[in-house]
Amino acid sequence: MNSPVVFIDGDQGTTGLQIHDRLRNRTDIRLFTLTAADRKDPRRRAEAINACDIAILCLPDAAAREAVSAIVNPAVRVIDASSAHRTQPDWTYGFPEMAPGQAEQIANARRVTNPGCYPTGAVGLLRPLVQAGLIADDYPISIHAVSGYSGRGRAGVEEHEGTNAANAPSYQVYGLELAHKHTPEIQRHAALALRPIFVPAYGSFRQGIVLTVPLALRLLAPGVNGAALHACLARHYAGTTHVRVLPLGESSAPKTLDPQVLNGTNDMHLSVFHDPDNEQVLLAAVLDNLGKGASGAAVQNLDLMLTGQWRQ
Repeated sequence: MNSPVVFIDGDQGTTGLQIHDRLRNRTDIRLFTLTAADRKDPRRRAEAINACDIAILCLPDAAAREAVSAIVNPAVRVIDASSAHRTQPDWTYGFPEMAPGQAEQIANARRVTNPGCYPTGAVGLLRPLVQAGLIADDYPISIHAVSGYSGRGRAGVEEHEGTNAANAPSYQVYGLELAHKHTPEIQRHAALALRPIFVPAYGSFRQGIVLTVPLALRLLAPGVNGAALHACLARHYAGTTHVRVLPLGESSAPKTLDPQVLNGTNDMHLSVFHDPDNEQVLLAAVLDNLGKGASGAAVQNLDLMLTGQWRQ
């Protein structure tokens, strides 16, 4: 049997470049990309996507929708790294550790939407706790996250690494209109009844994310504390390869959170910090916005889909 053809549409962007780098030495697939001239030719792009086994779309939302609409070959499967389809019910959400059976759904899916970098951390923390009933789905959730400047794509990289890099801001909070495009994705996949408040920021480091969610224990059900929240997360992610729940209240528990500690990996660390005396808890996630938050997740989903398809 011939190796499956994997087509990366948009391999010149930050996510596409890293996906290409992760796949270029693989011998179990045939990797295909377009030349600079062909990328501008709609006919050539349509031919390429219909000739592959799995397409990975690393495109702006509108271009991703256009690429999907050009598919006429029913055998073509898609991993969309854009945010175009993340809340669409007919697309499978590409977070394998999110729920029991999610990895199997991805393995058998025709259309997989890669999670956003911020939602990976937020959903990873919140969904197990909401589904276990430890956090009510109408709890007033607020989320703050700081990402490396590569989260802005080419514009962020140019601002911090280009000719005018000396004038790049060291830190900037954005999304102050409280309408960030990741918010509906977080609400849907974290199983929240109410829209969370999400405030993101960029720091003057290339990649990595720290995301935090504060909780007031007085607003949770009686008996719910930091230990119960931690135990729930630890049970949910027990045995997973890429998500680790760090210790609670031990000497080995983190005292600070470094957004860059997992850079270059497809891993995510989750933590629970608690102050029992003042009934406060802080949930935290650390991940690489270009790893588990983008290219690493896409390759993880690709491997699941290849296993599901080519095992038959």
